[in-house]
Amino acid sequence: MSDFLIVGAGVIGLMTARLLAQAGAKVKLIERGQSAREASWAGGGIVSPLYPWRYQDEVTALALWSQTSYVHLAQELLAETGLDPELRQKGMLMLAVEAQEEQAALGWAQRFHRPMVKVDADFIYRTEPHVAPGFESAIWMPEVASIRNPRLGQSLRLSVQQDPNVTLCEDSEVIGFSTFGERVTGVKTARGEHKADEVILAGGAWSGELLAQLGLELPVAPVRGQMMVFKAAPGVVDRVVMLEGRYVIPRNDGRVLVGSTLEHVGFDKTTTEEASRSLFDTATRIVPELADYEVEHHWAGLRPGSPDGVPFIGAVPGWEGLHLNTGHYRNGLVLAPASTRLLADLLLKRSPVINPAAYSPAGRLTAR
Repeated sequence: MSDFLIVGAGVIGLMTARLLAQAGAKVKLIERGQSAREASWAGGGIVSPLYPWRYQDEVTALALWSQTSYVHLAQELLAETGLDPELRQKGMLMLAVEAQEEQAALGWAQRFHRPMVKVDADFIYRTEPHVAPGFESAIWMPEVASIRNPRLGQSLRLSVQQDPNVTLCEDSEVIGFSTFGERVTGVKTARGEHKADEVILAGGAWSGELLAQLGLELPVAPVRGQMMVFKAAPGVVDRVVMLEGRYVIPRNDGRVLVGSTLEHVGFDKTTTEEASRSLFDTATRIVPELADYEVEHHWAGLRPGSPDGVPFIGAVPGWEGLHLNTGHYRNGLVLAPASTRLLADLLLKRSPVINPAAYSPAGRLTAR
């Protein structure tokens, strides 16, 4: 029997397993498909909420802790696995921000002591010369990084596979919980039952369906996001550039991602022509030269949407031995280092790095 059993091997589940195993615990990680192939793979990898001043302080606390952690995490994973997650510390330009938003942004930056400034057209085109002409001002966030999330998932997967304290079970869908009285003792899969002292549900958009089997309503629902990637040349775009809620993200090999849509269509991951046209239009409005390059891929993923984007981290009330780390909405990768460290601290009875009260499932779940 394992000390900990984690349901879901996305970035949240993988990071949690890695932290617990590093502390000496025996961990079993169960994934319905392949590790880090759902929302963890489908997103863009910006290591910041898109408009950080729009979020509650609880999201900001996790985001700021995580941003400072990614440099060390990327270095550690490269050393451990030889797979580079490609952390790019190039900053982010936010074009044509309205005056009211600009005021809110700069106020947020002052309050949290973050480097953020308003810049003029000269700065924009010196920094990103291929941006479409005509932009007169932008907000510049020099600290914002991006990470190549598919490679982050691959390196995390290899890291836990190399750890003798971790057992990874892929292609093994959890169909229910094992219980004894009011305690969760493990999970059931089509291949059999797995027991553990403590169970952690990190199933992303699917977490609510599983928790419903225990008679609890978790307000986490799938929100589809569609993205595409251009097979561009290096240097066409060098950093994250945002316009009207959308963004382009460069990779080291020149590829440029554009995203993303927000669609409430249940568990439907199909792509649409309408989104394809809209994403192409966004990309070429930001960088017209992208129209000269091939669209290599267009895909969709499902985010675990939650109220206000504040994740559920901690023990499930009414069920001993069951814990949550889910509901990160658009910021799963952004918040992952902090949210997994916070849960590991709670599970291992350590002093938590962030006050856990606001993330606790207690008082935020209802009976079905």
